[in-house]
Amino acid sequence: MKSKDYRIISHLRKNARVPLTKLSRETSIPVSTIFDRIKANEENIIVRHTTLIDFSTLGFHTRAHILVKVSREFRAEAGNYLQKHPNINSVFRINNGFDYMFEAVFRSIVELEGFIEKLDQKFKIEEKETYYIVEDIKKEEFMAEPDLLSLVTDVK
Repeated sequence: MKSKDYRIISHLRKNARVPLTKLSRETSIPVSTIFDRIKANEENIIVRHTTLIDFSTLGFHTRAHILVKVSREFRAEAGNYLQKHPNINSVFRINNGFDYMFEAVFRSIVELEGFIEKLDQKFKIEEKETYYIVEDIKKEEFMAEPDLLSLVTDVK
């Protein structure tokens, strides 16, 4: 990947809605080049354009990262269930004794605990750990500072 691609992506990580004309001024890259590089990178690097939400302002005050080890016979089915559940924000396949790590978003601890209990009953959870998120300190910031790109890439 070229240096200009890293610079464009870095600016988009900071604000994906930045007008291309402003991005062009900030990077000294022509608008047409920026447009072409974004389109080319949407095929393989840019997975999707999204919005970060403050869930608590919408009434969802309980968030947790949960690690589960699922009985082998239910592993795939549990993964599919987690991917489709509306209260699950992210799901990851992991190692070190667990199968999945996921972020759950609920209105209350009682709702979250009820969900975990149902999950346990339905898929024979062998082991689980729950980590309640008290505060977001840093979120989705990797490669979002154009001035620091040389620290995370070998491109100058």
